[in-house]
Amino acid sequence: MKKISVSDIAQHLGQEVELKGWAFNLRSSGSIVFLQFRDGTGRIQGVVSKKEVDAPSWEQAADLTIESSVVLVGTPKEEARSPFGYELDVKTLTVVQKAEEFPIGKKEHGIEFLMDHRHLWIRSPRQVAILRVRDEVVWQLRKFMKEEGFVLTDSPILTPTSCEGTTTLFETEYFDTKAYLAQSGQLYIEATASALGKVYDFGPTFRAEKSKTRRHLTEFWMLDAEAAYVENDGNMDIQEKMIATVVQNVLTECADELAVIERDVKPLLQVQSPFPRIRYDEAVEKLNAAGTKMELGSDFGGDEETVLSKMYDRPVFITHYPKSVKGFYFQPEEGNPERVLNSDLIAPEGYGEMIGGSQRIHDLKLLEKRMKEFKLPRKDFEWYLDLRRYGSVPHSGFGLGLERLVTWICGLEHVREAIPFPRLINRIRP
Repeated sequence: MKKISVSDIAQHLGQEVELKGWAFNLRSSGSIVFLQFRDGTGRIQGVVSKKEVDAPSWEQAADLTIESSVVLVGTPKEEARSPFGYELDVKTLTVVQKAEEFPIGKKEHGIEFLMDHRHLWIRSPRQVAILRVRDEVVWQLRKFMKEEGFVLTDSPILTPTSCEGTTTLFETEYFDTKAYLAQSGQLYIEATASALGKVYDFGPTFRAEKSKTRRHLTEFWMLDAEAAYVENDGNMDIQEKMIATVVQNVLTECADELAVIERDVKPLLQVQSPFPRIRYDEAVEKLNAAGTKMELGSDFGGDEETVLSKMYDRPVFITHYPKSVKGFYFQPEEGNPERVLNSDLIAPEGYGEMIGGSQRIHDLKLLEKRMKEFKLPRKDFEWYLDLRRYGSVPHSGFGLGLERLVTWICGLEHVREAIPFPRLINRIRP
């Protein structure tokens, strides 16, 4: 008898196998119990016949409850009538733990109820599929960065100040001083890029923004990348290739999961290079022409991003924003210093920004000037200024929000489903 996973069933047809997992649905016809079984790798229907199993197995099967943990021994076979394509003729059934009445049923539940029971909700087929897509997206991103020559250099979560110089920080005590949860690892990987050329980090980041929208989390995962001697256009080239590669590979590797989610994949098939690139001023003109009033010099919000994204069948770069709405480190455009060398990559279908990137200021005097304009405490950034004193070069980078990317690929209505345990302005439990 072989101990296997459901995902390996096709290689063991006609052989006696052991499966360990959970009962996620049950149906009885008197002398037969149809058990829908899952083990985390897949699902299969087990057929428990009173005539074919011993008395203890039948008694436990007849008394089984949803989400009870069980061990099955039986013989798998192909079965077209099964919702999973295979069936297990059960020989023995052993209950590891009989579950109490499961609080999540087939009836409709409100989102707050489901979020209160997130620790149980993630067992449902849809949530399992979303988390599998997330896993694939992560591995595809890491694979891409490796193949493009980027070195993983993780950045600290506890920092003495903000990357952006904003007040949207989570503060904590740090021995005899204060520290903050990181908003981004950008400044730190600018340092490691001077050592290794092309680098990235990938980890949790935190924003204390009081935003209650379908796109915002207070804790989320971000991939930050930085490359020495790469300027703004080259920076966009990397992002474009990355997104196109990841999306097409996820379509191949997660076809079953996307079907479970009922994601219409036609829009994803359009995600091919080249991506449109339009300047900020042109984007404002397009918005006003479409009836969305926006003044030059103001920043885009979620509504404006949604309108813009629906004008294209693939991601679109918005470039050259006003200096006044961006951070202190953005490199000004040559000959047009009120505009900066940056880009936001907007996902189609109304999903909004998923990547923000820019060329960084590499001149020491200009960076010092911008820091004064932002009234940043010099002592906190002295180490960052060192990067412009010792071998400074033109360089650029970007930050990608993992959950926003997963939300778009899966076609989700809210980013909260794109992470196992979301942290929102109104939720820190479970």
